[in-house]
Amino acid sequence: MRSCAYREQVRGAGDITGRSGGGAGGGSSPYPHPHPHTPLRSGARPGGGASVEPPAGQQQRAGFRASATRGTDMAHERPASALEPELVQRLLLSCQEAKKSAYCPYSHFPVGAAILTQDGRIFSGCNIENVCYPLGVCAERTAIQKAISEGHREFRAIAISSDLQDDFISPCGACRQFMREFGSNWVVYMTKPDGTYVVSTVLELLPAPFGSIGWQKVQ
Repeated sequence: MRSCAYREQVRGAGDITGRSGGGAGGGSSPYPHPHPHTPLRSGARPGGGASVEPPAGQQQRAGFRASATRGTDMAHERPASALEPELVQRLLLSCQEAKKSAYCPYSHFPVGAAILTQDGRIFSGCNIENVCYPLGVCAERTAIQKAISEGHREFRAIAISSDLQDDFISPCGACRQFMREFGSNWVVYMTKPDGTYVVSTVLELLPAPFGSIGWQKVQ
């Protein structure tokens, strides 16, 4: 199955590359269960395959260095729904800032997320844990729920940040299903603290969701 992803380096983005400990404690995790977020290894595509670094002298524009991530036999283009560089920068800064508010005393794994609505508003959220582990809420769902509670149901993109140094933070299965409830063609920016990220559509992250009826079909 075709998957579309690419890596970009944010330049001149200020705090976007800051390495805040974030929320309620950073450092290694004593958490007895794996954290729900699945890291996406550098050079990996959400749908599998390997990547090739961009050729020397790649064109630069709008403060970003972009390169297509290639499979073994084909290059994948930037998703048509990908954002303008200025919006990407705003979204990534928002998710980095949201990570600082994470309440994660059990996993010590702060996560921030920021979601962009169709009318241009940004809502951010962090992960909120509970001593009864299943009651914890991921950053992505916190951000989406804030937007929904304010009357927004159509989204263009979401960005996710964590303190993982070597891997791109990737949403857990529950968050992917939650995103799919509100559309399949909006984009997900999965980042590292150094400002690089991979981007994929919600559809590519969860091509076969539970059920097929979302809010669009029951209105």
